[in-house]
Formats: sequence, structure tokens, C-alpha cells
Amino acid sequence: MLELAVLGLLEEQPLHGYELKKRLGETLGFLWGVSYGSLYPALGRLETDGAIEIVTPRPAPAAAPVPTGSITGDVAAAKLRSVADRLAGAGRRTRKAYRITERGQQLLVELFLADDERADPEKLFALKLAFCGHVPPEARLQLLERRRAVLVERLATAAAPTGQRATRRAPDRYLTSLMEHRTRSTERDLEWVDELIAAEHSAMREPATDSVDVA
Repeated sequence: MLELAVLGLLEEQPLHGYELKKRLGETLGFLWGVSYGSLYPALGRLETDGAIEIVTPRPAPAAAPVPTGSITGDVAAAKLRSVADRLAGAGRRTRKAYRITERGQQLLVELFLADDERADPEKLFALKLAFCGHVPPEARLQLLERRRAVLVERLATAAAPTGQRATRRAPDRYLTSLMEHRTRSTERDLEWVDELIAAEHSAMREPATDSVDVA
């Protein structure tokens, strides 16, 4: 899940590790918390796979020396500039930015369509939906159709009678209310997914809007 989220964010723009962690918290904070202990190993795996690469920032040009009119003053100023340049250079070396590669764009689609049995299916669907804009329409439709099948099965299971229900005492009104609430929520989710599917089909049927000037 983390690799998918990182690639989705880098598809938008190159980001430093700190910026990635911040964006992950802002965009996906409702899903899970991300620590540097999990983020940087994920970045390392993606870089090894060729899915991302480091953007080397261009160092800022050194400031021209300003004469002080004193040999002692010029020497002291040169020493201070040397120390400042070393510190600035060290800061620049540790602040690496990452950007997605062509391989990363392919991997993004692969992860988008893949199943992850270790992940919570609700969180995984929400994560993939957040990055639907970065994958082809066919991949979006496949995700939505699979989600629709899950919801239809969930409704069928909730509506199917159980053989033991007749021998048990009727559930209390709180349990009944909870079951009805879950059913209504699933029905609303199904309506929502159907609307998304319809919108995808409609967008795919729309002709190209490129205008041609007629003399």
C-alpha cells in the first residue's frame, strides 16, 4: 500500500522525503500513519526497482566576495564563507528529492490493479480511489467493477436467510438496527459506485474535443 501511495504522489510532482511524509499524512491520514522508519525503506525499494530516481538539485552559486578594505577583514570573511558553504553543501546533500520514472508509472498501474491480501480491503479501495486520476480509464473501470461485485455479494449475504435463524430467539432491536444500518450503507455505496461507473463509461464515449479552425 505504501509504495502505491508514494508513486501516486510522485506522479503529481517530485518531492523530498519530508514533503512525502507530510503529503501522505495530509492525503491519507485517515487511512494510516506513516513513519520515516517505513517510508525510507519503501523509497529504497522503489529506487532499486527503477520506479523512482533522485533529482539532484543544482547548488546555488557562491556569493561574490565583498572587499572590506582590510586584509585581515578579507581573510576573516573568506573563512566564514568557507564554513557557511560547507554547511550549506551538507544540507543540500541530505535533502534529496524523488521523482517517478517510466518504470514507476507502469508499476503504479500494476499495484493499482493488484490485490493485497495483507491490507484492509476498505482502506485499500479508498487509497486506490484517491489516485484514480493517475491510471488509464480501463484500470479505473476494473477497480470500480470489482468493488461493485464486492458490494453486491455483501448485500446478497446480508439478505440470505440462515438455517439457524428460526431456532434462535429474535435479535434485540439494537442488533436489528445495526444490521439495517449496515445494509443501507452498503446500498448507498453501491449506488455511488454505479454512478462512478456510469460517469467513466460516459467519459469514454465522448469524442475528442480538439477544435479545428476553418478558414
